Amino acid sequence: MKTLAVIQHTSAEYLGLIEDHLEGRRIRFRYSRPFASGGRVPKVGQLFDGLVLLGGGPWGSAGGRNVPTLIEELTLTKAALQKGLPVPRHRAGRTAPVHHGGWLGRADRPQVRGRGGKARRRGSARRLPAGALPASHLWSRRPLPPPEARILAVDSGGYPALFQVGANALGFTGHPGIKAAIIEDLIMEFEEAPADPGPTLARLRETQAALEDALVPIMTGVVRILRLMD
Repeated sequence: MKTLAVIQHTSAEYLGLIEDHLEGRRIRFRYSRPFASGGRVPKVGQLFDGLVLLGGGPWGSAGGRNVPTLIEELTLTKAALQKGLPVPRHRAGRTAPVHHGGWLGRADRPQVRGRGGKARRRGSARRLPAGALPASHLWSRRPLPPPEARILAVDSGGYPALFQVGANALGFTGHPGIKAAIIEDLIMEFEEAPADPGPTLARLRETQAALEDALVPIMTGVVRILRLMD
C-alpha cells in the first residue's frame, strides 16, 4: 500500500471527498498539521510515496500574509519533485508556481469568494484526467503557472483550473473534493468572510451530487497521471 503525506494549513480544510477515492484504491494518507501545537512540516524521509498540499484559507505565498511554514514547504516540495514523488496540490498551486519560476496574483485583502463553477477541458478527453472539473475558487488569488506548465483545464474566466508541471506534479486551483461543511468551517475559522454566505452555501449543497460524480473521472486521471497504483 502506498502512503501520501498530506499537509493541512487550516483545521477546516482536508481531503474531503477525495478520502473515499484513495481508501477505495488502498492508498493511505497521513495528515500533518504545522499550525497545530506541536505540529510541523514533515521531513524529507517522511514523504512516503507522495506529497499533497492543501489550500490555506487566506494564507498565500505572494506576500502580505504568507503561510508561516512557506520556506519549509518549498524545500520539501523541491525534494519531493527531485525524488520523482507525485505532488498533487489543491489550491496550493500557490507553492508550485513559486518553486518552478511562476508567480501569484494577490488581492489587496484576501477574502472568501462566493463563486464556483465547472472548468472545461483543454485538449482530447482521452489525454486528460478531467471531464467536468469543478473549480471552487474560495479566495481572491489566482495562481499563474510557470511557462513550462501544461494547462489541462480552465475555469469560466479562462484562468487555469488544473495544470501539470513535469511528470509528477499536478496543481488544482480549486478543491475537487470540496464539501459544504469545509466551506462552513472556513467561514467560521477566518474573519475574511462574505456578509451573507447562505445563498452560496445553498447552491453548493444543491450541486454536491454533481461534484461527487465529477470527482470519479478526475481521481481516475490523477491516479493514472501520478502513477499512484503502480
